[in-house]
Amino acid sequence: MQFLEKVKMVTKEEPPVTVKNPESSPLYWFETSDSVSRRFQFESDGHLSMKLVDDARPVPQKMVESFLNKFFPSGYPYSVNEGYLRYTQFRALQHFSSAALSVLSTQSLLFAAGLRPTPAQATVVSWILKDGMQHVGKLICSNLGARMDSEPKQWRILADVLYDFGTGLELVSPLCPHLFLELAGLGNFAKGMAVVAARATRLPIYSSFAKEGNLSDIFAKGEAISTLFNVAGIGAGIQLASTICSSMEGKLVVGSILSAVHVYCVVEQMRVVPINTLNPQRTALIVSNFLKTGKVPRPPDLRFQENLLFPERPIQDAGNVRVGRALRKAVKPSQVQKLKEVFVEEKFLLSQGKAWTDMVLEHDATGEDALRGWLVAAYAKSMTEIYNDPDDVILQDAYDKMNDVFSPFLSQVQAKGWYTDRFLDGTGTRFAW
Repeated sequence: MQFLEKVKMVTKEEPPVTVKNPESSPLYWFETSDSVSRRFQFESDGHLSMKLVDDARPVPQKMVESFLNKFFPSGYPYSVNEGYLRYTQFRALQHFSSAALSVLSTQSLLFAAGLRPTPAQATVVSWILKDGMQHVGKLICSNLGARMDSEPKQWRILADVLYDFGTGLELVSPLCPHLFLELAGLGNFAKGMAVVAARATRLPIYSSFAKEGNLSDIFAKGEAISTLFNVAGIGAGIQLASTICSSMEGKLVVGSILSAVHVYCVVEQMRVVPINTLNPQRTALIVSNFLKTGKVPRPPDLRFQENLLFPERPIQDAGNVRVGRALRKAVKPSQVQKLKEVFVEEKFLLSQGKAWTDMVLEHDATGEDALRGWLVAAYAKSMTEIYNDPDDVILQDAYDKMNDVFSPFLSQVQAKGWYTDRFLDGTGTRFAW
């Protein structure tokens, strides 16, 4: 017994074995893509953290990808619609030329006032003059918002034309120093309106590129691109003002070139913007393409067919429809009741004329209502060229034909990505019974 007791005393007690809970250990993994190895781990609070383990990419590739991450939306090019790269390229060149031109024009303006500023002084004063006129431009443009929603591309181009007009007046101001106040006031007034119009049309343009609910990301990266090339353009303007543009002749030559580049870039930008809302021009083009081919084009396919300078011009293949005239001007009083009997429960009325067809919409008409009216007008136009029936008979036949094809037509329109819940007719007049 004594021996056994001694053995027990010598034997050491083993420490308790602890079983690790697999749920308490962090979950992590490694991913390798394009010569970059990253370690991903879920933290205790549920957030996913990432740590760069190894990066074997060449330095130029790192610089390119860093630029894309800072100035292009996350997930580019899959997170944006077609045309975004070309839009960004011309936007960068546009801001570069605009900033350089602004420096030259401000220097000329101060010369006309009797000052002899340095290029750096011209840069500072250009911001003061521009910001001061924005308030006046806002008051003038406050009633044009609906038109800008309807035709943002046209107004964006008009904004840059106004800006270059104001800049041109500033450039030539040293030639007429006795008219300094008039030229400076008119020039900055035009530039102030241009700033407001450009800002008002920015959101619908950016929205057209948003593909995954990433409008804020696209907006932020677009502004970053603008800022970068504005700074570069200011630097180039300072250099030009100190060298070849130190004389009046140099300013006029270089200023004209920069202005032409500026307007060309904004026109090219607007050509590639795939806006998917329905306005009079895009609705007419959709109907025209459908009647010719039986298919509805996508917004990226239709963008190159838009008339950017004269969007209100009627399209013959779509019935020469004009929208926005008041009911009392578009329809004769004696025809109102007849048209109501033809278009029962519709939210539009059509009145055929010799040169065009007037369409008047009710106050709550949507894009679907506009499409229905446009189809009727297009069918009626083609029937008028073949038959000699009275207008009310032709409109009734065209209305019946529209009803036969509208359901599959509308399905195509919506499937192609067009937004039909609203119809943007600008400041067009609507009616209510």
